[in-house]
Amino acid sequence: MVAENYVGEELWSFYNAPWEKRLDLAKQLMDIAEQLTNNDFDFALYLLDVSFDNFAVGPRDGKVIVVDAENVIVADKRLIKQNKPENYDVWYESRAEECDKETCLSFSKDILCSRVTVDHNYYAVCQNLLSRHATWRGATGGLLHNPPADVVSSGVLEALLDECAKPTRPYGRFQAAKDLREYLTQHTQPSSSGLR
Repeated sequence: MVAENYVGEELWSFYNAPWEKRLDLAKQLMDIAEQLTNNDFDFALYLLDVSFDNFAVGPRDGKVIVVDAENVIVADKRLIKQNKPENYDVWYESRAEECDKETCLSFSKDILCSRVTVDHNYYAVCQNLLSRHATWRGATGGLLHNPPADVVSSGVLEALLDECAKPTRPYGRFQAAKDLREYLTQHTQPSSSGLR
C-alpha cells in the first residue's frame, strides 16, 4: 500500500509562468539550497537528484516544496569538524560537466561527507533548474528563460546564473550563489511604487 498527499503542481508546470512568478520560485529554490547547506543544526543535506519533477509548488501559499528526497546525502558538519578528515576545512567546489542527459550532477559522496563547506546544492539548483544550461522535457533555458528586455540588457542575472552553474574563477560559485540570492530577493520585493 502507498499513501500519497497532493502538495501542489510540479515545478515544471510553472516553466512558462509570468516572469515575476518564475523569479519568486527561483528565489525560493536558492533559499532551499542555502537552508539545506547551512543551518542551525549543522547538518548539510545534499540533493543528488535535482529536476523539475522533484519539486512542487503549494496551491495556496505558492511555496516550493521538495517532494522527492530519496536521493539525499546527510553530512554531519559537527562530526566532520571533530574528526578533521584530510582537507575538511578546504572549500569544495563541484565541477560542472557536460553530459547528454536532462539532469547532470557530478559529485563525490566521500567529499560531500568529509568537507565542511560545499557548494553542491547551489550547483544542482543553478545547473539543473535555473540557468541556460538546464534542460527538461526537450526545453532548454531553465526556469529563468526569456527574461524581460531590461534584465537582458543589464546582463547581471545571466552572468550570475552562468557563474553559479559553471564558474570561471576559483570558488566563483559560492559568491555567485550569494549574489544571485540577493539579486532575486531585491527583484521579488515590491518597490515603493508598487511595481516589481
